[in-house]
Amino acid sequence: MTQRPERPERADALRNREAVLAAADALFAASSSPHSVSMDDIAAAAGVGKGTLFRRFGDRAGLIGAVIASRLEPVRQAVREAHDAAASSPRQRVRDLLDASLLFKIENRNLMSAAEDAGLSSPYQAEHYGWWHEILRAALDQVPGVQAADFTAHALLAAIRADLVAYLIDDQKMTPEALRSSLAAHIDNVLGNSSDPLGTRQEA
Repeated sequence: MTQRPERPERADALRNREAVLAAADALFAASSSPHSVSMDDIAAAAGVGKGTLFRRFGDRAGLIGAVIASRLEPVRQAVREAHDAAASSPRQRVRDLLDASLLFKIENRNLMSAAEDAGLSSPYQAEHYGWWHEILRAALDQVPGVQAADFTAHALLAAIRADLVAYLIDDQKMTPEALRSSLAAHIDNVLGNSSDPLGTRQEA
């Protein structure tokens, strides 16, 4: 039986999807309590029926996951471009990757908190976590002296879990600059004093 080609998304459906993602993104960013942002709120802000949200995204968790993916895409593109340029050393790439991930979590901590509240699966099962881990592991594989790159990638990513970032920024009043500096120091502690002949330390 010949498989029918997948039909392109209708223009109105695509517009609705973009409107929903933009509305959800704005509401989560503006709310001091992202857990209180409801599907009704998002539907009203997007100018669509609540049923459209459920048909398109399944549930609140699915919608939040789609918003995260949308917000993360420019970061992924920037990381891919930097990787293709290959201008920095592997050690510096590790720093840059973790700094990019930390900045994303700082800027989107309300959204990431909402994702946890919505009952999304373990963060280690999330697609975006797998992507960060794989690209970080590949960079660690190239750093002289690093052992167990796979585990080391997990351990470094654990230092910037979204809930920890939100706690340090919102509860402990740590500035983003101080957090980035502390992360850079932690990376150096983990990687030790292995040689870095192709690059030098760049301050955040």
